Amino acid sequence: MRPIAQPLLLALGLPVLLVAAQQQLLLRLPPRLERLEPAAASAGPAALQAHFSRPMRRSAVAAASRLRPSLAHGWLGSGNALRLSLTAGQRLSGPLELDLAGADLRGQALTPSRWHWDPRGRVLAVVSVAGGEQLQLREHNGSWQPITPVWPEIPLLLPLGDGSAVAAASRQGDGRLRLWRIPVRQANLTPQGNRRPTAALADQPQRLLPAPVLFAHLSSNRRGDLLVQSGGPEPGSSEARLLSRSGANLALPWPTSGPMQLLPEGGAVLVPDTEGLHLETLPPAAPQRQTLPGSRDLSSFCPQAGRAVLLRHWPDYRRSLELVEPGQPPRQLWLGRDAVVATACNRGGERVWALLLEGYQQPTLKLVMFGRQGQVLGRRLLSGWELEPGTGLHWDPASGELLAALRRLRRGDQRPEPARAVLIDGTSLELRPLPPPVRQAVWLPAG
Repeated sequence: MRPIAQPLLLALGLPVLLVAAQQQLLLRLPPRLERLEPAAASAGPAALQAHFSRPMRRSAVAAASRLRPSLAHGWLGSGNALRLSLTAGQRLSGPLELDLAGADLRGQALTPSRWHWDPRGRVLAVVSVAGGEQLQLREHNGSWQPITPVWPEIPLLLPLGDGSAVAAASRQGDGRLRLWRIPVRQANLTPQGNRRPTAALADQPQRLLPAPVLFAHLSSNRRGDLLVQSGGPEPGSSEARLLSRSGANLALPWPTSGPMQLLPEGGAVLVPDTEGLHLETLPPAAPQRQTLPGSRDLSSFCPQAGRAVLLRHWPDYRRSLELVEPGQPPRQLWLGRDAVVATACNRGGERVWALLLEGYQQPTLKLVMFGRQGQVLGRRLLSGWELEPGTGLHWDPASGELLAALRRLRRGDQRPEPARAVLIDGTSLELRPLPPPVRQAVWLPAG
């Protein structure tokens, strides 16, 4: 039996020896950067997520890596995944360069790499052109590029929260709306060999629904999911569908008295009705409802999870702005009779900006900046300007700028000029109008 047992033992032991040898060889190899990608940043202006081939020593990565310009930042996480987050309160006026280096837990050095990173949003606008309207995207160098054909009219525009696409509606000759999804490929993070900034590229528009609709409302979250509310002239034709980035198409069951809004962080939707605002969890999570009673509308979401600005309507026709936070009752920031045109907020609501209309006969537009306790941090009268109807106020955390589509009133007859995309400094509230004339303007998040 012995001559037979030795070959058998050898055959059984050889794979074990090969696996052990392979493990020793892998341990001797230096760690690798497997993936570096932009990450959703709720507190700071931007973040990157790094995935390595083996657990890294975070302190070594922080000590060996360099960021230019030298902005305050920190490394978070442990093991194979580390996150670089820029410290809150900083503003970017240009792209960044990251030298990534460090060592793993065994002291093996990571092969250094250099990356070009630009986390600033791009201006996306509906531009009037010969024959109708067109979606155009503004690059950081000031150039504009079309991303759709020319359509007669584009009444709806919504960038997906992860920057991967744009949802829009074109109006047909019969007044109905055709809904579209325009995929966008951005190159905001590139390795050293591609140091020249690359323009974003748009693919051909894809139909969101098989048939035109009479009305529609769109909402998205940072995951890239899209909520589509639509309906036709037939009774009972209204529906709400969740189109996830993974390809799932889910009908939502809740009746509503107004537009539904996906929470930015995902997992839930805000549903208004006559009783108040309801927060409903989305499948596959177990059904759960939270209700905020009263006559309130969502005005804007803040980047940090669970924070939002609400507009409350009072019986005496006054209005108030409220900041809501998880586990806290709404905090009133402002109360008055001015019309609230639009709002925006940063991080967790440390700053809230509101466009208010003051007066009745000849109302004046003003921009007010509030602190989280309701203190007025800044104020600017926008005499001679008005907000393009149906548009809002939008915040880009990387550049620290607000964006609005504003029309300048001509003197004398007071007829407005065509609207412009206007950048507004989030601290000084200074205005910087951009050419060309537009109908709407929003930020396309850096994907």
